[in-house]
Amino acid sequence: MARSLPGSKSISYFRCSSPTNDAVPSSSVFKSLKIPRFWPWQKVKMGPLTVSPMGFGTWAWGNQLLWGYQDSMDSELQRTFNLAVENGINLFDTADSYGTGRLNGQSEKLLGKFIRDKQVKNDIVIATKFAAYPWRLTPGQFVNACKSSLDRMQIEQIGIGQLHWSTANYAPLQERALWDGLVAMYEKGLVRAVGVSNYGPKQLLKIHKYLDDRGVPLRSAQVQFSLLSMGNDQLEMKNVCDSLGIRVIAYSPLGLGMLTGKYTPSNLPPGPRGLLFRQILPGLEPLLTSLKEIAQRRRKTIPQIAINWCISKGTIPIPGVKSVKQAEENLGALGWQLTSDELLQLEYAALDSPRKMIQNVFQTK
Repeated sequence: MARSLPGSKSISYFRCSSPTNDAVPSSSVFKSLKIPRFWPWQKVKMGPLTVSPMGFGTWAWGNQLLWGYQDSMDSELQRTFNLAVENGINLFDTADSYGTGRLNGQSEKLLGKFIRDKQVKNDIVIATKFAAYPWRLTPGQFVNACKSSLDRMQIEQIGIGQLHWSTANYAPLQERALWDGLVAMYEKGLVRAVGVSNYGPKQLLKIHKYLDDRGVPLRSAQVQFSLLSMGNDQLEMKNVCDSLGIRVIAYSPLGLGMLTGKYTPSNLPPGPRGLLFRQILPGLEPLLTSLKEIAQRRRKTIPQIAINWCISKGTIPIPGVKSVKQAEENLGALGWQLTSDELLQLEYAALDSPRKMIQNVFQTK
């Protein structure tokens, strides 16, 4: 039965659901005698696509400023990708803006290389995001951005082409051109499906109607969604997506690392993340305590509990990975599900934690 948390108004929350009853058993396990250590036993449908119930994010693949990327990490990233694929993960999220400075687009380049080296081209669903840069003012320029991503990855078609953020807050006239660009890349067959990122519920309804009128289905909506990001906007977004049959892709399911249990106010990560963690971590004791209690009882890790919470809420989380160890740990979030009592415990603990994740500046209402 749906129930509302205090302060969540009339938004139904404690409903473990997905937009449609379309989970299908995976048959890939029969293709090889090699049984993976972990296995997402069910895939989920996203329009014409069939994807794993969890994807992996590749923001760190090329980002020096926030994630300390170096070329020497590439071999480890290749092994990380291989491990993920061998264990049933087929959804990988990237963006044409991932990578800092001269490394812009590096994430897409590495992803394309790893797919070729692993020879799994037809089994992988790439979800890439196209930045709403100020100089992308026409549909044609947005289509060209898609073609550039295809060139970097050396593939013929992208699984999900996503608008990285809405310009409604500061350049509403530009946004219509970007929407037309999504329509054009879909009609040209450059992408199999269309999605958005950093859209709030009100703006999502607008683009859904616009695309629907043009005959283009909106298949996914990527939003910051975790136990640190469970405000009314996120919950309303999930409900709107459910009603429209749109899949919610949950980015930052571990709150940039704050929900891993690795960090404390006296043990912070280097760089800009450390500044953010210093503000938020002191107020997370109730939530981190509950995560730890459930993890110990379940014989799981804290990140596995946090990721499974996202899956249990009917989203597809895309935790970032940059090492084999991280991939192994994240894979342990699959194949089981938190109970309704455990979900309640975590959500009330999140409400009792006075600090919340800072929302993306480009997030719309």
